[in-house]
Amino acid sequence: MFPLEVAMLPGEELPLRIFEPRYSAMISDCLAGSGEFGVVLIQAGREVGGGDVRSDVGALARIAEHTDLGAGKYRLRAVLGERIRVTQWLEDDPYPRARTEAWPDEDGPMVTGGDISDVEDTVMALFERIAAARDAVLPPREVLLGGPEPGQSPGDRLYALAARIPIGQADRYAVLAAPHASARLAALREAVETVAALVEFQLSE
Repeated sequence: MFPLEVAMLPGEELPLRIFEPRYSAMISDCLAGSGEFGVVLIQAGREVGGGDVRSDVGALARIAEHTDLGAGKYRLRAVLGERIRVTQWLEDDPYPRARTEAWPDEDGPMVTGGDISDVEDTVMALFERIAAARDAVLPPREVLLGGPEPGQSPGDRLYALAARIPIGQADRYAVLAAPHASARLAALREAVETVAALVEFQLSE
């Protein structure tokens, strides 16, 4: 397990530079095995040195590229895949370990393309407000927000959208930990409203 000070979302890429001995050992074991490790948010504490308080919902990272820099140091790029939740934390021996299970979206109220478009419209209005205040020109909508991929579920589209919006770590975690797509939509709406209120406050000063 790799606890981070960032709530990573399924579909995101994670570049890492590994130098701490315990994580060097972890990456060495991962490369010798499945190439996978869990990523969770640190709720309190720091990434280096241990003693952190960890969340129990995260995502499974798969090492896509790596470079062995020698002396136990690695540079790698991982891609976040399925959501996981921790069922039991084990001793950090020699690195953080846990028993986990996959946590796919549970059944919930239907989320439509129109629901997601409404959130996208709100986000674009926010970006346009910031751009107007800075006398800047925005890139096209599809560049800023991306678009649904073939076969992508509403829940996964919401992950991808959340990854493109400058929301706080607590809000990112709320999006990640939402049990189903409808709850994720509500969490994302609340996060966008929080950012919009903050922007309006700052622009009014």
